[in-house]
Amino acid sequence: MKKVFIASVFFIAFGFSGFAQDWFTNFDKAKQEASQSHHNIILVFQGSDWCTPCIKLDKEIWSTAEFQELAKDHFVMMQADFPRKKANKLPEDIAEQNGMLAEKYNKQGYFPFVVVLNPEGKVLGNAGYEKMSPTEYYKKLASFEK
Repeated sequence: MKKVFIASVFFIAFGFSGFAQDWFTNFDKAKQEASQSHHNIILVFQGSDWCTPCIKLDKEIWSTAEFQELAKDHFVMMQADFPRKKANKLPEDIAEQNGMLAEKYNKQGYFPFVVVLNPEGKVLGNAGYEKMSPTEYYKKLASFEK
């Protein structure tokens, strides 16, 4: 019984790590990866510690195994976060980069704002939070590529 419990704890602690989404926070590296892999970029503008729709989008879409499985060989995921809490403060270079990305791709300052880009940084389409399944949201983002 003890072995089963230990195995269960191990699975819970480490088993879900296979579902972790790889997020870039450096735009140049995301573009480089997109270029090498021939994938488009999903650039997500979010306020991870204050924006309720951003948190819902993360929970209902980005963090699901369903979306991650669909996106893993299709998109390069890039996060431009704008946290407000002092404890979540970003390094200065990342905060500056995110500000410049917002000036270029999110002039209206919407949160969350999801932009699909080609590897060169050309906008293919955009979206926000929508109540739909991870598969439906993936299909919406993928439809911008046509």
